[in-house]
Amino acid sequence: MLYTGKGDDGTTKVFNSKPGIRILKSSCQTETLGALDELGSFLGLVKVKVSSLEWNVNYSHGHGRKGKSPAEIIHWVQNCLFTIQAETAGANKKMGKEKVNELEKMVDIIERELPPIKTFFISGGTETVALFDIARTLARKAERRVVGGVEKKEFKMSGPTLAFLNRLSSLLYALARLSAHKSGITEESPKYE
Repeated sequence: MLYTGKGDDGTTKVFNSKPGIRILKSSCQTETLGALDELGSFLGLVKVKVSSLEWNVNYSHGHGRKGKSPAEIIHWVQNCLFTIQAETAGANKKMGKEKVNELEKMVDIIERELPPIKTFFISGGTETVALFDIARTLARKAERRVVGGVEKKEFKMSGPTLAFLNRLSSLLYALARLSAHKSGITEESPKYE
């Protein structure tokens, strides 16, 4: 059944809740879960839009093959976000340091292909670049919600999870820049007029 009616009073249930214990849908924890869900859902759109790209991020991955397509990277991130949502909801799930290391490796490889950053860039250039930029802002919003919930002691998060969320926006920014680079688009700096 897609609905139960139990949330009609503005409450919801999360992992490890005691029987009968529900939290407000306006709580920091629920808001955080929503921001993570929003990011994961938007990444689904990005994944569909980038599935036709014909380039990979070339790094050695533990399965004996070189590189991942942008769509594979996004799918991997979506799976990681489910672990973060579970941790936020109180499940005994945590992001491992190896996931942070893999994310950093991807960013480092991408960065080697790009000219150095000397300024901010105006978003856009192609639809793909703009989608990655929006995803980056949603990742930052989700990270802010997580940090806010931890500060308010509504839930706990592991160090690797916080590091993963901090690096995630860097990965999405790197993918935006790489998409522009692969498309031959020159990044435009703001003029501050």
